[in-house]
Amino acid sequence: MTVIQPRRTRRTHSEAFKQSLIEACGEPGASVAGVALSNGINANQLQRWMRERGIEPPELSCLPIRVATSEPMGGFVPVQLSPSLEAPIRLELRKGAAVVTVEWPASSAAACGAWLREWLG
Repeated sequence: MTVIQPRRTRRTHSEAFKQSLIEACGEPGASVAGVALSNGINANQLQRWMRERGIEPPELSCLPIRVATSEPMGGFVPVQLSPSLEAPIRLELRKGAAVVTVEWPASSAAACGAWLREWLG
C-alpha cells in the first residue's frame, strides 16, 4: 500500500482582493475577524496586509454590558426546527491525510450524539 502525502500549497491573493478586504474592515460595524472569516482567510493575515500598507487595524471596542437582574441567567432554551429545513448532521473526522465524513439525519440527533460519545470513548 502506498500512501501519498498531499503537498501544502501557498495561496496567493491579488492586490485588488486584499484592498477590497481592507476597505470592508473600515465599514461601520465590521470587524477584521468577521471580514477575514467570511472570505476564508485568517484574521492575522488580514491584519498583516493592513500593517504592510500603513493602516492600523481598528481597536477592539469594549462596550459595557448591562445585565437585567429580573431575568434568570443561563439555562437551556429548546429550539424547534422546521422539518422542511432540516439538514443532515455532517461530521468530518481527520487524522493526518485521512478524512472520514459521516452524515446522520437530523431527526436522529440523539442517536448521533450517543454514537459519537461511544466512538470517542
